[in-house]
Amino acid sequence: MKTTSSHGLHHLHTASLCTPYLLLVPLGLLALLLALPSLGSSHARSQGLGVLCRGAAGTDDGAGGYYSVASTGADDEKKASVAVADAETPPQPELSLLVGVLTMPSRRERRDIVRMAYALQPPPAPAGVARVDVRFVFCNVTDPVDAALVAVEARRHGDIVVLDCAENMNDGKTHAYLSSVPRLFASAPYDYVMKTDDDTYLRVAALVEELRGKPRHDVYLGYGFPVGDDPMPFMHGMGYVVSWDVARWVSTNQDILRHNDTHGPEDLLVGKWLNIGGRGKNRYDLKPRMYDLNWFMDNFRPDTIAVHMLKDNRRWAATFRYFNVTTGINLSHLP
Repeated sequence: MKTTSSHGLHHLHTASLCTPYLLLVPLGLLALLLALPSLGSSHARSQGLGVLCRGAAGTDDGAGGYYSVASTGADDEKKASVAVADAETPPQPELSLLVGVLTMPSRRERRDIVRMAYALQPPPAPAGVARVDVRFVFCNVTDPVDAALVAVEARRHGDIVVLDCAENMNDGKTHAYLSSVPRLFASAPYDYVMKTDDDTYLRVAALVEELRGKPRHDVYLGYGFPVGDDPMPFMHGMGYVVSWDVARWVSTNQDILRHNDTHGPEDLLVGKWLNIGGRGKNRYDLKPRMYDLNWFMDNFRPDTIAVHMLKDNRRWAATFRYFNVTTGINLSHLP
C-alpha cells in the first residue's frame, strides 16, 4: 500500500516511536518499544489536531523520491549528503485522493485484512494517473495496552492518523477527521478526501476512474440516500468523497461547532452541513456500484466500487474470492 504523504505542522525524521501525542504508555512498555530495531520512522505533529505517523525511511515522502544520508567512510573526510531517488521528476498525476479508514484500536486483525485488501489491488490505469494514499484514522488512544500496540503498528506501517478527540462512531469523529485533514496535509493538499469504514472493501482503480471525469471542486460523491423529493440529501456512511475545498470549508465552519451539530448519525450530519451551507453542489450517486453485502453474500457485482458490511472474516474471504484476489495462490505447496 502506497504511503506518501497545519497550522503549526512540522516533519521530524527520527528513529523514535511515533508516540508523544499518541499516548500515555507506561514506562516499562515504552522501554520495550524503544528497544525494538529502528525502522527509521518519521512523524508529523500538529498543534491541537493529532498526529500523522508516516512511513519508514525509504518510502515515498510525497516529494518524488526517498531521502537517505550517506557517508564517505573516511574518518577525516566524513561528509553527509542527501541523496534523492528518482532523479527525474515524475509526471504529475491527474488527481490525488486521500482515503481515511475510520477504525478503532481493538480492530487490529481487521486493519491487517484491509491493508492486504489495498496492497493486493492493481493500481489505477494508466500508470501514474492518480496518487492514492490510505490512512487508518483513530481518536486519542488512551488504553495503555492499545497505546503500545498502536505505536508498534504506526512504526511498522506508517499509515496511522490520530485525531484529538475521544474515540467514538457518531459523536464527532467524522467532523474531527474532515476538519483536521486540510491542516494536517496543508503542504501537499489532495484533490479529494474520502471517509470510509473498516468493513468496506473499496476498489481503488474503479473509484479513480469514476473521479477522473468529475470536477475538482464542490464535489460530494457516494451512495446517495433519497429523502422525499431530494434524491441525494446525504451519502451512506460506508464511504463518501468530498473535494478538498469542501473539506476545507468544514474545517473553518464554526457554525457546526457552535450549534453542537457533530453528535448523531455521521453520514446524515455531513449531508446536513453541506445542505445548509450550500456546499457539495456537484453530487454524484454511485448506486448500484456501492452497496451492502446481503445475508447470503450473493449480490456481488463485477463493476463494484465499494461493498460494505464485511463484519467478519467469512465475508472478507467471500469478497476476496469473488474479486479474484486469491487467484493463483496454492496453499498446498510450501516453498
